[in-house]
Amino acid sequence: MLYFEDFIQGRRFDYSPVRMRTDEMIAFASEFDPQPMHLDEEVGRSSILGGLAASGWHTSAVGMRMMIEAFLGDSSSQGSPGVDFMEWKKPVLAGDILSGFSLVLEARPSKTKPTIGLVKFRNEIENQSGETVAASECSVMFRRRNGEARS
Repeated sequence: MLYFEDFIQGRRFDYSPVRMRTDEMIAFASEFDPQPMHLDEEVGRSSILGGLAASGWHTSAVGMRMMIEAFLGDSSSQGSPGVDFMEWKKPVLAGDILSGFSLVLEARPSKTKPTIGLVKFRNEIENQSGETVAASECSVMFRRRNGEARS
């Protein structure tokens, strides 16, 4: 179990690879982002995206799952107060294999909740060619070990 004290500036958590499947991309887009380039391969090919492209929201959801599997699922996470920014830098196409990492940028105790610390992360998702397809920064609240404030 990871606690606030385990998130030292510079610590990196690598993601396991995920293959983007056509059927999953279309299912996600059908429900949450039904734009033509996310639903139809021919339309995607004729667009500036160059093929059936995952919704940016789908890419972000996959990134969230990768974070859970890399470290959040075995942590004292108490959720996030929000995302500072999110960028979709390159299209994610059917068949792409995504991986990436979360990097601890800073960690500080909460000023108002002494049993909690805030950790700011830089998250990047890359395709199989090593190109960054998405990037974000966010903070996550973690319980402090033993629930005690420490200086």
